[in-house]
Amino acid sequence: MSRSYATADEMNMPFTGAKLALLMGEQVIVILRDDIPTIPFPGYWDLPGGGREADEPPLACVMRETFEELGLTIRPDVISWGRCFTSREEVNWFFVARVPEEIVGSIRFGDEGQHWELMAVTDFLNHPKAVPDFKTRLAIYLAEEREPLRKNPPLI
Repeated sequence: MSRSYATADEMNMPFTGAKLALLMGEQVIVILRDDIPTIPFPGYWDLPGGGREADEPPLACVMRETFEELGLTIRPDVISWGRCFTSREEVNWFFVARVPEEIVGSIRFGDEGQHWELMAVTDFLNHPKAVPDFKTRLAIYLAEEREPLRKNPPLI
């Protein structure tokens, strides 16, 4: 799959944080957020990622956060899609990587969140307690991924 990233200017603009959808077939790795009333979306299903540290670039941010939360080292060349989004006057990055099933055996859950699990992508997109912005962003990626197939269906 070809990479789809934003422009160089967008990659260098200030941002708050980054998230990563780790897809395995029709499943996504999700994290159940802590149930602390003072954090955004307590007890909601989330994706790996978090806040930017110092002046790190978007990919470095999401790779660091994914390692801290799941113990996974994700190489930049595995990330196939990324885009910056602005909401509530913050700029945040959303990335997607398709990973093999074997990666599950390497997960070492960190100290943020209650636990992780594999969830069907459709379940995440329809879950009433999944972080809304991330459901929307994953749906945008999936629509763009399928667009070439609609324009050029495979020959049988």
